[in-house]
Amino acid sequence: MRPQVAPPAVKKPPVALPAMDILAANSSLPDQLTSAGHATVPSLYTPAEVAALLRCIEGAPATSPNFRRSQDVFAIPNLLGEVPALGPLLATPALRGVLGVLFPVGCHLTKAIYFDKPAGSNWLVAWHQDLMINVASRAEAPGFGPWTAKAGWVAVQPPAAVLENTVTIRVHLDDCDATNGALKVVPGSHRGGVVPAEIIASHTAGATVCAVPAGGAMLMKPLLLHASNRSTGARPRRVIHLEFSAQELPAGLAWRERLALA
Repeated sequence: MRPQVAPPAVKKPPVALPAMDILAANSSLPDQLTSAGHATVPSLYTPAEVAALLRCIEGAPATSPNFRRSQDVFAIPNLLGEVPALGPLLATPALRGVLGVLFPVGCHLTKAIYFDKPAGSNWLVAWHQDLMINVASRAEAPGFGPWTAKAGWVAVQPPAAVLENTVTIRVHLDDCDATNGALKVVPGSHRGGVVPAEIIASHTAGATVCAVPAGGAMLMKPLLLHASNRSTGARPRRVIHLEFSAQELPAGLAWRERLALA
């Protein structure tokens, strides 16, 4: 008689959690962001939801000048303005649950960008902080500046309080590690405020790589020092970069991409 062999275990795809479970699973996120400046949610979107996001992006007409493609990167700034059908696909109960934990009194989307870093991309991002916000038009206000204007877009560095009230959620559509450009961060560096560009290199000791599985999300504060290396592997790195805030801007200024996604 041949010995009986148990059938291989079938890996079940992630399922949506009830609202209370979402809150419980992510209740530590605010503390992690306060102390380390970053956190990872490993299963924010199911495989089916990731596939739907990719189909929506890949099916969008690429006629706008905001669809920016080069050998090393494909980017779509103002993503939900360019591909509005993505909004309902992104606003899952899981995302709304995370935002409810991070912003109990509510929040709004302030920026959305799609990044596609192909396999073998030579594109790297040097150490920096995310200091600029997009606004509808220029209006002088205390603490706002310097200003930039490019291709019809106006950006400004706001007071630190605005940046401290912002959380970035990077939704990963591929498994991501050091070989395909996962972000490197310096834990806790956001607590030092704005670091002058000329001395950032001296503040990168203790950096760590934030590996994230497909469907997961990497959360971070804009003032966290971060960077990414060139790709050395055969996998792409496709990411939807979302920024959220509960902050209202002073009279005369308005978020360029403001949207009540959740």
